[in-house]
Amino acid sequence: MSTLKTLIFTTTLLILTLSSVALSRPEAIDSLLNRLDSKRASSSDQESAAKAVLKRLLPSHVHSFLFKIVSKDVCGGHSCFLINDYYKESSGNGPEISIKGTTAVEIASGLHWYLKYWCGAHVSWDKTGGVQIASIPKPGSLPRVKDKGVMIQRPVPWNYYQNVVTSSYSYVWWNWERWEKELDWMALQGINLPLAFTGQEAIWQKVFMNLNSTTEDLNDFFGGPAFLAWARMGNLHGWGGPLSQNWLDQQLCLQKQILSRMLELGMTPVLPSFSGNVPAALKKIFPSANITRLGDWNTVDKNPRWCCTYLLNPSDPLFVEIGEAFIRQQVKEYGDVTDIYNCDTFNENSPPTSDPAYISSLGAAVYKAMSRGDKDAVWLMQGWLFYSDTAFWKPPQMQALLHSVPFGKMIVLDLFAEAKPIWKNSSQFYGTPYVWCLLHNFGGNIEMYGILDAISSGPVDARLSENSTMVGVGMCMEGIEHNPVVYELMSEMAFRSGKPQVLEWLKTYSHRRYGKAVRQVVAAWDILYRTVYNCTDGIADHNTDFIVKFPDWDPSLNSGSNISQQDNMRIHLTSSGTRRFLFQEKSSDFPEAHLWYSTKEVIQALWLFLDAGNDFVGSLTYRYDLVDLTRQVLSKLANQVYRDAMIAFRRKDARALNLHGQKFLQIIKDIDVLLASDDNFLLGTWLESAKKLAVDPNDMKLYEWNARTQVTMWYDTTKTNQSQLHDYANKFWSGLLEDYYLPRASTYFGHLMKSLEENKNFKLTEWRKEWIAFSNKWQADTKIYPVKAKGDALAIAKALYRKYFG
Repeated sequence: MSTLKTLIFTTTLLILTLSSVALSRPEAIDSLLNRLDSKRASSSDQESAAKAVLKRLLPSHVHSFLFKIVSKDVCGGHSCFLINDYYKESSGNGPEISIKGTTAVEIASGLHWYLKYWCGAHVSWDKTGGVQIASIPKPGSLPRVKDKGVMIQRPVPWNYYQNVVTSSYSYVWWNWERWEKELDWMALQGINLPLAFTGQEAIWQKVFMNLNSTTEDLNDFFGGPAFLAWARMGNLHGWGGPLSQNWLDQQLCLQKQILSRMLELGMTPVLPSFSGNVPAALKKIFPSANITRLGDWNTVDKNPRWCCTYLLNPSDPLFVEIGEAFIRQQVKEYGDVTDIYNCDTFNENSPPTSDPAYISSLGAAVYKAMSRGDKDAVWLMQGWLFYSDTAFWKPPQMQALLHSVPFGKMIVLDLFAEAKPIWKNSSQFYGTPYVWCLLHNFGGNIEMYGILDAISSGPVDARLSENSTMVGVGMCMEGIEHNPVVYELMSEMAFRSGKPQVLEWLKTYSHRRYGKAVRQVVAAWDILYRTVYNCTDGIADHNTDFIVKFPDWDPSLNSGSNISQQDNMRIHLTSSGTRRFLFQEKSSDFPEAHLWYSTKEVIQALWLFLDAGNDFVGSLTYRYDLVDLTRQVLSKLANQVYRDAMIAFRRKDARALNLHGQKFLQIIKDIDVLLASDDNFLLGTWLESAKKLAVDPNDMKLYEWNARTQVTMWYDTTKTNQSQLHDYANKFWSGLLEDYYLPRASTYFGHLMKSLEENKNFKLTEWRKEWIAFSNKWQADTKIYPVKAKGDALAIAKALYRKYFG
């Protein structure tokens, strides 16, 4: 682009931006907030919704609290909650504590704050131990707040929640009962801007059928239940399908329940919008439309049955027509529930040219499609592309996209701000409002990991930075129900204007979580803070422990090149957009699992946890953390044992290979027994929840295959090549270790032993054939797995500690 052309474009863009923004930056956001406030449920409905949250959480205390919605004027123009003693004229039953808030979410957050910091209670997901409410005094004896009470303001307006793939990795098999619990949890954590993606395929069905698409066309377009997130993003089509009409209708009904409850609680749902992903049939229906076929996304051999989806160019008039139709169809189904819509057209697919003028025109077209359907639409966009594809998104290109819509009409999610913040290197997204987000988890993997110091300081530093445009905090994990300490701290940052002292915060956290303070546990958490929850190496944590992410390679000398890209284990984020592919910076020809702390210190933390076990008999929160920590320690031990086995193979030491191989297999068996002792680490729960959604045998078979496939092979295979995404969504679940990970490792070590015994080369292809055939059979199997725990977790953990570290 010539200097003159650049100057003309920049000047034109500046004029367009200035002319389209009648309001200043603070006024634009305030105007949006006021407009969203007008869509909320009535004060009485919100107060009732907050009361219902209390009744489900603490039915014995339903009369102990008085809830009231107040205006932002009471809070100095901000969202807030106020906690006060309730003074009554006579003694007896009745309210003891008054909690006021600007919405039901603020009231629920105030309730949670009071229960935590006055009653020593704790609330986490059921699958991470659930609640600890035994410490809450009986009605009539609740602790007094004293003085003038407490007012907690939000330092930024929004607390965002979810990733576009969380719906597949975590929520896919949920019914309304489970969703109701999640919405309660969200309200208690102060979440007021949640993604609401459930059921959108039923909306797309109506939109595309109005454009003369057929059921067969859409069967090829939609993915299966466990893979819908990637079909929505245009990564794949048809994989895991077809979706039945039962599924479409059921999910639409569920979405209406979800949205209704979000509105009752005073939340602002974020709905999907059109990103350009269209069925293949539209190319025939609209032959003159600018529709291009995309390249392959992680299939083994570019199989067109699953890969290479179709993208409608935003510059085509049909783009606006479809985008408008989709939003209007949502309004018809749900009512006027929001003005905020998610769209990530450029996250996976870079524009065909880097010309800023062209990029600006594309951005304007995307927004035009939204605003035609909702004149007040605001575009919520993941900022991942600016990190993942820095070669394309230079400052001129970033500014062109970010400034392609009027100010206040776009909000960016700084998706991975705890480790890779974009706001610092982009002049606050060049003046565009953004949300500071925690990404933390990939694939719903189970691993103790976090960066607590970054969580406690990052949002504060961003908000107080010069010319800050930060308007919220958020949690954008790919999967939930793990590492409860990370998500409790992150949720609190929505209400903290300063930086908490993490070590002191952890002391109160462990006290609340277990219901009492015990010296050994306090010391253990001190270690975990300095080790497991202090990952500062810049590597995103996708669990690559060898038990669950078994290397697919030939360990013979000088065969390092045989390690597939997916099995190079030390992970750095690369330029693959929403694929979130993770690869190693090669330090040796051995695969390496991610390790960022001293295993010796964490073993000491486990010993301290075990030593305190008798103080926590019956505590589900303690049991979960004990099982998780023991699993973590043994899994890291298995990584070293695996490496020892590979060294023995290279030395052609069959005896040592057998010794280490058998130890690796025994650790898998032992971890499976450990996980079976806690209800929250069971494969059966995942599979049974999938089957319960089915209304006929065909759906049941399809859903179970989807559930089994996502957590194992994930995507397509050939007879001799595993899926490129195998083990991406790996899980430490009892049943999965015993029946899937164990046979895989066993057959692999068997082939290695045979190689040494026969003095022949290791036959990697033969192992792959055997393993892929086994996996395909397991994915299609219908074996029933337990959904209830068995065994004494503390006794099992103690025995395993003595066995391996005694």
